[in-house]
Amino acid sequence: MAGEQGQSFAAGEGRIGRVLIAFMAVGFLALLAAGFAAAWVTGELAKHSQAVSHTYEVELAIADTRRLIEQGETARRGYLLSPGTPRFLEAYNDAAKALPRAEKKLRQLTYDNPRQQAHIRKLEQHLRELQTLRGQSVELIVAGKVGEARELFQTEMSSARFREVRAVFDQMTREERALLAIRDAQQERSISLFYTVLVVAGLLLAAVAISALLVVVRYTGDLAQSREQLQQLNESLEAIVVDRTSDLSRANDEIQRFAYIVSHDLRSPLVNVMGFTAELEAATATLRELVEQAEQDAPDILTDDARLAAQEDLPEAIGFIRTSTQKMDRLINAILALSRQGRRVLAPETLDLMRMVSQIRDSMAHRLDETGARIDVVGNLPALVSDRVAIEQILSNLIENAVKYRHPDRPVEVQVSGAAGGDRVWIEVSDNGRGIDPRDHERVFDLFRRSGTQDQPGEGIGLAHVRALAYRLGGTITLRSALGEGATFRLSLPSTLSLQEKS
Repeated sequence: MAGEQGQSFAAGEGRIGRVLIAFMAVGFLALLAAGFAAAWVTGELAKHSQAVSHTYEVELAIADTRRLIEQGETARRGYLLSPGTPRFLEAYNDAAKALPRAEKKLRQLTYDNPRQQAHIRKLEQHLRELQTLRGQSVELIVAGKVGEARELFQTEMSSARFREVRAVFDQMTREERALLAIRDAQQERSISLFYTVLVVAGLLLAAVAISALLVVVRYTGDLAQSREQLQQLNESLEAIVVDRTSDLSRANDEIQRFAYIVSHDLRSPLVNVMGFTAELEAATATLRELVEQAEQDAPDILTDDARLAAQEDLPEAIGFIRTSTQKMDRLINAILALSRQGRRVLAPETLDLMRMVSQIRDSMAHRLDETGARIDVVGNLPALVSDRVAIEQILSNLIENAVKYRHPDRPVEVQVSGAAGGDRVWIEVSDNGRGIDPRDHERVFDLFRRSGTQDQPGEGIGLAHVRALAYRLGGTITLRSALGEGATFRLSLPSTLSLQEKS
């Protein structure tokens, strides 16, 4: 029931996550599209604005050129009417000097407009003729031939030509006005398009935001409901855990009593076997003496089979029986020790792990000197509140195993390290020994199971005892190792052993 609710809750979270990611993706794409559209519209708007500004600049150049032409004509006529007035001549000369620059600027500004270029060519033709006549009039006046200048002015038809020049300027102005109207319309469309893009992007983002908000609100409601359900489930689970813990405690007590009774009952027949084996050994000695005496006194009555049975077969069989009974005695003692540890009441206290490792090292000083082994503590070991006896047995087993199963080609180096994290601590015992095959990482913690070459004394109980103690202290123990590369045992424990864990 709890697993189904947890899976349903996890599936709901997955769906909500995917929906929110989809909304975020849509919003991002909308922003991206709005950015590209805004950039394009801004470019178009800038281009149209530049075109409008160019139109105004062309109109200004047309007006400036027209002003200079009219200024020159007005100055010439004033000079004809008042030949002795130098300011008319100066005004004429100024206009004549500035007019080529104005014409060149106008030509450059309209180089991309064929119609305006045609108007400029026509305008230049009229201006060349007009400039020639103006120059002749001014030269005659300067030479004192005012009458001839005035007669030339009357016959040159300058007024008709000037009207044609003005007509050309009017055409050019109308052309620019038409372009200005077109470009103003394009600019207005660009502005409208820009605002349209902004509005569409805003609406799309608003829709995404509202949809995401609705999903979040719904998810929040579902989350609150799920929390209530989980709280109710946790309350029921606590009762279930208490019941199951009680059942497990009773089952553990029964197993421990069963192990104690079985071990105790096995010991009685084992003692008998060991006793009769001792009697058989004594009888074998007597029988061997009798066979030796018979070989001396009456060798004819002694067969080879009898001699072989008395001197070799019977002692060898008794030796096998004694070895097996001794091994069984050690196994029974180990089972009894495990049973007693399971019944022992844990007593949490503050432990100094640095001092504990030092004491273990001191207790192994003779063996360390013999093997050249070294035990080092890396850094500072964490503070721990737990059962002293259990922790000492765990560390002693791990360190002794590291020294026992050394690599033949290098001296033993054992490192003990640890640290705290949250409400738990970890302790690692690493060595550079022969290592353990990864396929045996689990089996080495099983009772009576060993790994690798069996060239060291032991019954395969130590690591099983270590794991049982770690579990009882509310912890776990794991192994990292490979053949020829040493082994690292990592012990994880609660930093403070609680009453529940002690029970």
